[in-house]
Amino acid sequence: MTNSSIETFLKKFERFGVNLGLEAIQNLLAELGNPHDRVPIIHVAGSNGKGSVCAYLSTVLTEAGYRVGRYTSPHLVNWCERICIRDQPISPADLQQVLQQVEAAIRFDRPSPTQFEVITAAMWLYFAQQKVDIAVVEVGLGGRLDATNVCDQPLVTVITSLSLEHWQRLGPTLADIAREKAGILKPGCLAVIGQIPSEAATIVNRRALELNCPTIYPKSAKNLGNGWAEYQGIEEYELRLETGEEGSIELIKTFQYQLPLQGAIQLHNSALAIAALQFLRQEGWEFSDEAITNGIAKTQWAGRLQWFTYCDRQILIDGAHNPASAEVLRQFVDTLEKSPIHWVMGMLSTKDHADVFKELLRSGDRLDLVPVPGHSSANPQELAILAKQICPDLADCRVYENVFLALELAMQKSDQNLIVLCGSLYLIGDFFEKTRSPI
Repeated sequence: MTNSSIETFLKKFERFGVNLGLEAIQNLLAELGNPHDRVPIIHVAGSNGKGSVCAYLSTVLTEAGYRVGRYTSPHLVNWCERICIRDQPISPADLQQVLQQVEAAIRFDRPSPTQFEVITAAMWLYFAQQKVDIAVVEVGLGGRLDATNVCDQPLVTVITSLSLEHWQRLGPTLADIAREKAGILKPGCLAVIGQIPSEAATIVNRRALELNCPTIYPKSAKNLGNGWAEYQGIEEYELRLETGEEGSIELIKTFQYQLPLQGAIQLHNSALAIAALQFLRQEGWEFSDEAITNGIAKTQWAGRLQWFTYCDRQILIDGAHNPASAEVLRQFVDTLEKSPIHWVMGMLSTKDHADVFKELLRSGDRLDLVPVPGHSSANPQELAILAKQICPDLADCRVYENVFLALELAMQKSDQNLIVLCGSLYLIGDFFEKTRSPI
């Protein structure tokens, strides 16, 4: 089966939409022999940063010699990227085989599983068949009712960040979203929690307390400059247990490492990954400090603050798709001191367009808007009207029929300005696919 035939195979499940609920995936996994019960996992949720945290974790554990599965979404170019072992995507032939096994297990007297449930079931089955030592599993949407949330005893759960996203499905407030994300917490299982707003932290802390979860809040690593960071450890975090007793986890190791991924947010994300890894080591998983530092230094995560050479011109690519990730992107470009910026953007219709524009656009910037191919794209003409209302001092705001025409003209107009391609991971994936660029 080729990548295109896998796409065709999975498209027939698209019509069943998004189903936030566990009954369908649990029934499907039961028909497959409950493969998820044979896969030890680290479960990672969050509004932003979960992909890079998963990448750090899987690369370090692979560096340590473990057979590591990694499941992330969405993909950039093809479905095989979602299911990796030792940081290598599943082959099209293996994905074909495991998808056919999943399809054969679907009972037609029950509602059909969704596309995400089918690929998630394929992931569990493949990892069980391949006897991975550990899997790093990223939540698809939310947490509590996400198809990945079928494991009763994860080794560690991680919540990277919380912001208003997917509110149409998760709820209109930050508290609603926090409740959904906190749904991945399991009784007695360690939780590593990132920097989250106080409104959300109250919800997450309450849930951790109810479930008697040891909970740690790592500080961001210290920026040492020149691409180096220092993890500052957790000297002794007091654990508030439901019984009123107190305990502690000693994660005091402090060390320096090269940080390959761009942006200040990676000081935070890498610290979350290291805290989770140190806890695993306390629990008997064997890997050295060198495995941690070497693994982090080797980590790659495409499409996020990624420098890319296109037509002999260096551009910045980032899949900033919500206000929080747009804020991270703007903070990064501001450190480059290359304003004004020439933005080439496309966004999905479901995103918070106004808030993304408020984070990104500044007086004197140029903005080119394009459709996102193959998905529910926002109308570029309507986005242009909105952008000019939010930032009336844009130097230019134009609409183009595709990203390549926009980039070509941006390069002609902006000899010195930084060009940033952003707005949707699906737009980035389409760009990579059509340029046949390795990711």
